[in-house]
Amino acid sequence: MKENVYDILDGRGFIKQTVFKDDLYELLGKQSVTFYCGFDPTADSLHIGHFIPLMAASVMQRAGHKPILLVGGGTAMIGDPSNRNDMRKMMTRETIDGYVERIKPQLARFLSFEGENAAIIVNNADWLCKLNYIDFLRDYGAYLSVNKMLTADCFKSRLEKGLSFLEFNYMPMQAYDFLRLFEDYGCALEIGGNDQWSNILAGADFIRRVAHKDAYALTCTLLETKDGKKMGKTQKGALWLDREKTTPYEMYQYFRNVDDAEVENCLKLLTYVSLDEIKALCAHRDERINEAKKRLAYEVVKLIHGEQDAVEAQKQAEAAFEGGSSEMPSAEISADCDTLITDVMVACKVCASKSEARRLIEGGGVRIDGRKVESVNAKISDYTSERAFVLHKGKKVHLKVTF
Repeated sequence: MKENVYDILDGRGFIKQTVFKDDLYELLGKQSVTFYCGFDPTADSLHIGHFIPLMAASVMQRAGHKPILLVGGGTAMIGDPSNRNDMRKMMTRETIDGYVERIKPQLARFLSFEGENAAIIVNNADWLCKLNYIDFLRDYGAYLSVNKMLTADCFKSRLEKGLSFLEFNYMPMQAYDFLRLFEDYGCALEIGGNDQWSNILAGADFIRRVAHKDAYALTCTLLETKDGKKMGKTQKGALWLDREKTTPYEMYQYFRNVDDAEVENCLKLLTYVSLDEIKALCAHRDERINEAKKRLAYEVVKLIHGEQDAVEAQKQAEAAFEGGSSEMPSAEISADCDTLITDVMVACKVCASKSEARRLIEGGGVRIDGRKVESVNAKISDYTSERAFVLHKGKKVHLKVTF
């Protein structure tokens, strides 16, 4: 008998909250369910926090269910107040549309768009930007309880400091998204990060009130450290899925160096490695856990950027920090964290002069640990806090630098 996808998600630690669990479990076990997951284009790239609901969607599709990926070109014009102390900066329609076009190809990497349960991508700007406000209020306003909305976590935290009427409309708009997808595609389930619980629950409740049909809500575990803080933050900010913002090597190094206690959870949530293999990889909390970290880093980069980039990132890391059969050349220099990269290049003798180093940087040919050096005035501290890093000059010169 085919395993219920709810058990698969639960076994890997995805499920945080749901409603009408028994009914949802039965539904997922007896038929293909159309579900959706939304992503607001608040930047020109998704980040690692979006990766967990994408993985959950992928797991569900592999089990025979049909995903709808919704890009919030309309809701982004309002701004989600969830987990914020102030109102989001307003973006122009042109900016949002540009972000939408950048995000769509990233979403397309993780799901199949062919076959009976092929994924589709929709943009809620297609209906929200055409919505007549008076018609919306007359048709649906009576189904939206202000009292209930004010008890939602996303609003409660803002009431003392101030919640604008603009932001107050975010939840009804997201609820309307669910209703539209229910009516147009038979979508019966919304999934997302647990920080979206109030919004997702409101959508399921909205369908039950308006259409008198069953609809379901399910949230996924957030990627957090053992201290309850969000994972995926580096010196330069979020771990982005865009390779120009976070290189495959940077992504690899981040997960290669996660805390021992977080490896097992990351393997379950961010890879397709089987639970039995994960158990074996994480059976020991000594130096053997490093093999689990390497596997985690490789699998994450492979999923986000492809196998070739994963292999290359792994080779770079091994050459730089383990000394493989083709050991990377190294140089030890006298420097500190405030030393300019141009001075480092001269000291390492990869450039004959600072002027040559500046020309290379201006031409985009210099990277530190896989990250492009953008300024001729950049310092070591702009790229790493470690006493060792890898200096890349063009595609052929790779040097491990210690100071």
